[in-house]
Order: sequence, then structure tokens, then C-alpha cells
Amino acid sequence: MTSLSAVPGAVIDDRGLRHVGSPVAEQRRLASGTALAPLGDRRVITVSGEDRRSWLDSLSSQALTHLAPGVSTEFLILDPQGRVEHAASVVDDDETTWLLVDASDAAALAVWLMRMRFRLRVVVTDRSDDLFVLGGTRAAVGSVSTVAPVWVDPWPDVSPGGWAYARVEPHPGADRDWAEAIVDAAEFERVIASAASGETALAGLDAVEALRVAAWRPRVAIDADERLLPHEMDWLRTAVHLSKGCYRGQETVAKVHNLGHPPRRVVALQLDGSDNVLPARGDAVRAGDTVIGAITSVAVHHEEGPIALALVKRTAPEGEPLVVDTADGPLAAAAETVVPADAGATAAVPRLPRLGRRRAAE
Repeated sequence: MTSLSAVPGAVIDDRGLRHVGSPVAEQRRLASGTALAPLGDRRVITVSGEDRRSWLDSLSSQALTHLAPGVSTEFLILDPQGRVEHAASVVDDDETTWLLVDASDAAALAVWLMRMRFRLRVVVTDRSDDLFVLGGTRAAVGSVSTVAPVWVDPWPDVSPGGWAYARVEPHPGADRDWAEAIVDAAEFERVIASAASGETALAGLDAVEALRVAAWRPRVAIDADERLLPHEMDWLRTAVHLSKGCYRGQETVAKVHNLGHPPRRVVALQLDGSDNVLPARGDAVRAGDTVIGAITSVAVHHEEGPIALALVKRTAPEGEPLVVDTADGPLAAAAETVVPADAGATAAVPRLPRLGRRRAAE
């Protein structure tokens, strides 16, 4: 089998193909539909059986019972406190539900799903060893032979039952055209061999990540920590159905959205690129001398330059210059609000008069 290392300029690490010599140029090719990205950091899980959609509906944040064949969506698995534990991109072909999952989360999600089967007619299979994922525009992935319907990213459109917190128009991800195709080993081999011979252009994960971060698109393996609520990343847009039936964590999702505010909120950072310094995930973000949050994602975009996503306190000041504490020293940053401080509290709760005042009126 042709190895990715045979592709001219390929730089590979444990996640997969990072780039083929020019991450910035690769971004342009990905965005224009002239390159494919081997997504070595994605895995495939299948769920078959008559009860699969209603079963996944009962476990997850998304309404899936009546998911039509070929329709793309995504779901979150939450803990009892509403914190994000797992995430999956979802498409169904009327016989099998296909889940595309971040590699670091795939094994844990597959094990958890298997434990939750009980007596239902469902079969969960981890296909990570025999199926591969290629990413790109819909036109680009349409050129390959797939084993399942192509998953088309619904971000940043608001899915049925979802809710958008970001108020920027147009949304920076509005023109994002991203799809992921599941292929077998023979087709993956054909694509890599074609790239090695110079017939097909490939792009690496660095380019994929830059386009994702610029679109403010959350990713569980990178942006989530052990206490992330979906509201904090504006993830109610595509991954949560607010009026579906009960599921684990649903009470917290409803309370925060209807009555409260998410304790943290994501911001997009434009970083000072004059010294070629980039922060790392987890680096502290400060307003003056006060730490207000931490970096989750970092990239160098072909138009915007160095950018990042950060989770900050809800009460963090807006419109003020920020500083990121990197291993190479402080780095200036300008923040753009994604999730506003007043996100949530959407229920129209009537204000009741104080008891003393009501009796006085009587």
C-alpha cells in the first residue's frame, strides 16, 4: 500500500498528514475545492439495527428518530451535569447510522455506546481499522468512491431545534463548504497513489484546522475540557435540539439556556504576528493582570494570519486588548465576541410582586 510518506513534501506525525510543504497554500486549495485532506485524526463508528435512530436519539442531544437518509447532523453525549463528553458527526443511509468521530474520542465513545445497548436491536462497530476519512469541499469529496453518504458540515447554519448565540452577520463560517467522505482501504490507496504521482493535490491537517478555527467551529478533541457546556462554544446551533425528549444532561442544557447564562464563553482572537510566536492550547489569556481564560485552538490562516479560539469567563471585559501568556513571553491579542455575555436567559419569566406589596395592594 502506498504510504503518505511517498507524497512529495509530506510531513507526518502521530495524528496523520500535517502538511505537504505549504500549509497556507493548502488552505487556499482546500477552500477552492482543488485539494483533498486525509483526515488521519478522524475515525468511523457504525450503528446498525432497527432501533438505532431512536436509541441514539434517547442518548444524545440531537433529534435522530426521524433522521432522513443522507441528511447530515451531529450530536453530543453529555454527562448528568450537561458537560460535553463525546461528539459525533452523523449521517444515515436507511440501514446504518455512520458516526465520524475525533480519533482521541472514538474508542471511548464506542465502548460507552456498546454498554448502553441493553436489549435493543442495535449493533455498534468500531470501523477505525478498515475505513478512512477524506475531507474537502462537497465537490472535492464528490470525486471519490465512498462507502456511505457524504457528511456535509451543517455549521454555522442553525439546525432544526437549535439556537444561535453569535450575533455577527455574516457569520465568519457562512461561506464554509466542508464535507467528509468515508472510503475503504482500496479507495484511500488510490487517492494516496494519485497524490504521490502528482495527479491529485493533498492538504494537511494544519490547513484543515486553520479553516475550522477561522469559522469558529468547535471540535471536541481540541476545544473541550472536562467542564465544557455546549452553550459556551455556541454549539446549540448544530448539535443540540432544544425541544426534543429527555436525555442525559438535558435539564442543565435547558436551565442554562432558558434561565441562566453559560459560565464561560468562547471568543475569537486575532494574534500579534510580528514576532512569529504562537500560543499553545491551555495558555492563559489575561485582561490586564487578571487571568480570564485559556486558549483552546490556534492556527495561522491564509488571510487572517495567526488566530485562536479561547474560553473566557462570562464576565470578561469586551472590547479591551488582551494578552496571551506563551512559553516565549506575552503575546498581544484582540478579541471578537462569539458567545456574548448575556447569552441564555431566553425564557420570558414573569416578575412576581413581592408578597408585602401584593398584600398592601389588596
